[in-house]
Amino acid sequence: MKRSLFLFIVIFILSTGTALAKVVSQPLAYTHDGVSLEGFLAFDDAVSGKMPGILVVHEWWGLNDYVRGRAEKLAGMGYVAFAVDMYGKGKSTEHPDQASAWMKEINANMDQWLKRAMAGLEVLKKQPQVDTKRLAAIGYCFGGATVQVLAYGGADLKGVVSFHGSLIPASAEQAERTQAKILICHGAADPFNKPDLLATYVTAMNASSIDWQLVAYGGARHGFTNPAANKHGMAALAYNPSADRHSWQQMTYFFNEVLSGM
Repeated sequence: MKRSLFLFIVIFILSTGTALAKVVSQPLAYTHDGVSLEGFLAFDDAVSGKMPGILVVHEWWGLNDYVRGRAEKLAGMGYVAFAVDMYGKGKSTEHPDQASAWMKEINANMDQWLKRAMAGLEVLKKQPQVDTKRLAAIGYCFGGATVQVLAYGGADLKGVVSFHGSLIPASAEQAERTQAKILICHGAADPFNKPDLLATYVTAMNASSIDWQLVAYGGARHGFTNPAANKHGMAALAYNPSADRHSWQQMTYFFNEVLSGM
C-alpha cells in the first residue's frame, strides 16, 4: 500500500511538473535608436521570488542558437538571463566577412556601442523576476569586449565576465566610473590577443582601482567556448572543451561571490 502511494505521488509530480524546475524562454522585442532588436529571455519559472539578472552578449556572429543555449544554461542555475541583440532583429551569420562588418558598425563608435548594450540591460532590469540590485553580464568574443565597455561606462553591474573577448585596458577616467568587478577568461594561444596586448592590458589594469582578475587557459585559441568554432575554417578559432568547462566553473565561482547579496 505504501509503495503504491509513493508511486502515485511520483507519477503525479512528473505529470504536473509542479515540483520540477522549468526553464521558460522566449524572444523579446525592443528598439534602440530606431533599430528593431530582438533579444532572448530565459528563466526558471519554478523559482519563487526575485532572481539575479545576467545580460548575455553574443559573439560577432550575432544572436544565434549558441548564445540562446548559454542563456538557458544560466536560467537553469537560477538566474534570469537576457541575451541582448547588438545588431538588429534576425542578424546572425556564419560568414566571417559579414560578422566583421556588423561588428565594426557597432564598435566604431564607443558611445553608440555603450548605448546599444545599455538598452539591452534596461530590458533585463524591467523583467518582473529580476532583482535589480544583483545584476551581472557575460560576453563572448565581441560580446566579451562589450561587457568591458559596459563596466567602463558605469553600468550598475556587480560583475562582468569576458570569454575570449578583446582586451580593453581601462583609462583612468573609465576606471573611475567602473562599479563592476571584472573576470577575463583568456585563451593563452589566442592570436587576436597577442602577448604585447596582454602586457599592455595588465599594466593598465594594475594601475587602476578596478577589482579585476584574468585567468589564462593554456593552448586555448579564440572562440574556445563554442563547439562550432572549428567549422568556420579559421586557424585562429578552435573549441577547447577543457577551457570551456573550466571557464564556466570560474564564472560560477565569481557569480557566487559578487551576486551573493552580502
